[in-house]
Amino acid sequence: MNSIKNQFSIKDLENLTGIKAHTIRIWEKRYNLLEPKRTDTNIRYYDLASFQKLLNVSYLNSNGYKISKIAKLEEHKIPLLVREIASKSNLESHAINAFKLAMLNFDQALFYNTYESLLKEKSFDRIFYEIFIPLLTEIGLLWQTGTITPAHEHFLTVLIRQKILINTEKIQAKQVNSSKKTFVLYLPENEIHELGLMFINHQLVSYGYQSIFLGSSVPLESLEDLKNYYDELIFISYFTVKPEKDDIEKYVKDFSQLILNDSKTKFWVLGHMLNSLDLEKLPKGITAFKSIQALMSELNK
Repeated sequence: MNSIKNQFSIKDLENLTGIKAHTIRIWEKRYNLLEPKRTDTNIRYYDLASFQKLLNVSYLNSNGYKISKIAKLEEHKIPLLVREIASKSNLESHAINAFKLAMLNFDQALFYNTYESLLKEKSFDRIFYEIFIPLLTEIGLLWQTGTITPAHEHFLTVLIRQKILINTEKIQAKQVNSSKKTFVLYLPENEIHELGLMFINHQLVSYGYQSIFLGSSVPLESLEDLKNYYDELIFISYFTVKPEKDDIEKYVKDFSQLILNDSKTKFWVLGHMLNSLDLEKLPKGITAFKSIQALMSELNK
C-alpha cells in the first residue's frame, strides 16, 4: 500500500496552508483554481497536486498577486513564478512550504535541496530560528489535528536532528573550553522531544561552554551524581509534554530539594508544560524561559 498521504479533506488543506476552508471554496468556485475529486462513496477530497498548487497560489497571493491574476496563469507557470519570487525574497515561507511537501511525500531529496539553498543565504543558527522553529510548531499542530501521522513528524524531525548533530560536531572538533560553568542538558523521564535541547547544546558549544548532553528520559537521581565532578553546574531541561500538569509542581520541588542544595547550582527550564506552573513561585535557583532566544540572551549577559 502507498504510504504517502494523497487524499486531503478541505479541513486538511486549511490546516496545512492556513487558508480558511471558506476562502478555498471561493477560489475553487469563482476562479476554478482547484478541482476536488470524489471517492467511490461520493465524498469530496483533494489530491497531492491540488495541495501543492494551493501552497503555491497562497504564496503568490501573500506576495501581492491577486487571485484573479493567478487564476489566468497557465498551470505550469505557477511553480516557476513561485521559484522566481522565492529566489529574490521571502525565502522563509517558501522554504517552510517546501519542507511541508517534503514531509508529506517522505521526500529526502526535496528536504536536502531546500536546506542547501537556504544555506547559501543564511547561517545554520538563522535557519533553525527562522525556519525550523516555526515549522516544528506548525508540525505539532498538524499532528494534533490528525492532518499528518506520527510517521510524517518522525521523518522530518530525524532529518532536522541530523543537521543539528552535523553542525554541533563541526564546532566540537575545534572547541577549546574556556568557561568555568558547565551545562548539563537533559529531558525528564518519558520526555522524548529533544530537538530544542539539541539546538541549545549546539549554541552552548558554539559559545565555548562545556555542555554535557544526556538526552531524553533521565531520572533525577542520575543528575545528582554529576555534582561530585563539577563545581558550578547549570542544568537545562525542556518540558514539552512531561512532567504532566498534575506532576510538574512536585517535580520542580523534588529537583530543588535533591539538586539545588548549594548556591552554585542552577536550573534553567523551558517548554510548553511550564504553562501549568505559577512562575512567580518557583524555588530559588530555578529560572523559566519563554523561548530558546530568551535563554540565549541570558547567556550573553
